Amino acid sequence: MQPEQPEPEDLGGGLWSVPVPIPDNPLAYTLVYAVESPRGPVLIDAGWQHEDAWAALRDGLGTFGIEVADVHGVVVTHFHPDHSGLAGRVRDESGAWIAMHHADAEIVQRFHDVGQSGRRAFELTALRRAGAAESDLTGSSRQTPVAPPAIPDRELSDGDLVDLPGRRLRAIWTPGHSPGHICLHLEDGDRIFTGDHVLPRITPHIGLYPYDTPDVDPLSDFLGSLDKVSAMTVGEVLPAHQFRFNGLSGRAQEIIRHHEERLGEVTALLSSTPITLWDLTAGLTWRHPWAEMHQGARRMAAAEAAAHIRTLETRGVARRDGTDDPIRYVLR
Repeated sequence: MQPEQPEPEDLGGGLWSVPVPIPDNPLAYTLVYAVESPRGPVLIDAGWQHEDAWAALRDGLGTFGIEVADVHGVVVTHFHPDHSGLAGRVRDESGAWIAMHHADAEIVQRFHDVGQSGRRAFELTALRRAGAAESDLTGSSRQTPVAPPAIPDRELSDGDLVDLPGRRLRAIWTPGHSPGHICLHLEDGDRIFTGDHVLPRITPHIGLYPYDTPDVDPLSDFLGSLDKVSAMTVGEVLPAHQFRFNGLSGRAQEIIRHHEERLGEVTALLSSTPITLWDLTAGLTWRHPWAEMHQGARRMAAAEAAAHIRTLETRGVARRDGTDDPIRYVLR
């Protein structure tokens, strides 16, 4: 059962919250925030690209007397479609700029360059190297292709102030959930927008794509990013899903402990006998049994397992066994 969608809300201090639905997704909605400025509001994220989502965003802003045409800019916390999908349409309606961290801007540009067919071929190669069964290569993943996000007009780096006249909204680079994920600290309001980096009850997906990409370690990046925001002194936390809360440091440390426990579970499945990523993923504990998971869920699970293995490689606990396909892993 999906959670009940909240109503648009005036949060005070020139800040509003608009829930935007995500069709057929257990997360149910993305919380889009609008921050007031003399040049018009700046949105933090924009929601999924869908007519129902567009209507919710348009009508939700209208609750507060804001027209989409009034929007001055859109800051995208990360490139995922439930955050970036409507940014291009907002820009078309208002002339607003779109900003995101330069690492995610590079990914968006790559999506536009390779196209859907190129992304599919890329994915199949990764699945074969992971040791996926043939049935996981040929059937439907139950996922509808999603158009790539709009290419941003502006790129942000860690510590940059967003173009928000009269306010101080600072980008905090928090890689992990995506390479360019950012939180946004509203310094004049003692609030932090955490996107998907810190959520009140669930942990964001941390995956390695493709599964054996060299020289990147998203989980170690994520754990470091959690330590980074844990050291910040802020009041209210405004995530992109679920609900607002207080206690950023405590929640960040809870998420760190969760991943350390998961690293222990992955380590327990490794031994002196080489194992493929696919077989290791099937042996981990998931919300739903592996046999009941559709292909899209299995691929996301494998990406998460791959991220944990990479961190174990970085820590000197695990290593690859040879260079043949499929790739296999053992304890070091």
